[in-house]
Amino acid sequence: MCWFGRSRTALLEVGLSPLASREMGCALSGSGSAPGKRSSEAEQKDRAAWKAGPVCGGEGLEAGPFPPAGAQKERIQESWRILHDSIARVGIIVFIRLFETHPECKDAFFLFRDIEDLQQLKMSKELQAHGLRVMSFIEKSVARLDQEDKLEHLAFELGRNHYRYSAPPKYYEYVGVQFVSAVQPILKERWTPELQEAWQSLFKYLTATMEQGYYAEEEKSGSRKSLALRKPGTGSFLNSI
Repeated sequence: MCWFGRSRTALLEVGLSPLASREMGCALSGSGSAPGKRSSEAEQKDRAAWKAGPVCGGEGLEAGPFPPAGAQKERIQESWRILHDSIARVGIIVFIRLFETHPECKDAFFLFRDIEDLQQLKMSKELQAHGLRVMSFIEKSVARLDQEDKLEHLAFELGRNHYRYSAPPKYYEYVGVQFVSAVQPILKERWTPELQEAWQSLFKYLTATMEQGYYAEEEKSGSRKSLALRKPGTGSFLNSI
């Protein structure tokens, strides 16, 4: 799935559990499978290489944010049990507010990027379905807080898909900011500075890991493009001009 990407008509699912049980494709594509699906062994090698190697200024994933643990993890899990019943509403609020604060983000959604009326956007079936799929990703992330390898894999592959759908990392953190803003009124007195910090910690980890996946796929795609430009007996593409 992806937080940003190209969209095809998708059926809106009202409950999260049936939705969350499906394999995730692009969050806006309506597809249940990610493009260019690779073997788990190859994926693990790429993740290991990017954890050990330089990324965006020389820091590897090991030096970056870590997933929430201990009390933070428990706060997230407890609050998600309450939020679960409101995920459809939260999904819509997140993206309406996202488009209000960062209208340039709509460029990633060709089905409704030209819709200026936010009230009309709220009624969009595609936007509703997209919001649910993003909530499904968050649910999967919360469920994997006890399994860090699986959480890393989930976010890393999501980042790969974002590259394939031309959704750059500069947008990723916006989703977490709007999610935190959207759930505060729902949790009411249960919302505390400690809970806010816990959710911010999770989104910081997820976006950092997604960026790792994005740049890993970008580098791999660049290598493939370079090889594709070569022709037997002619050397590089430039030599054939």
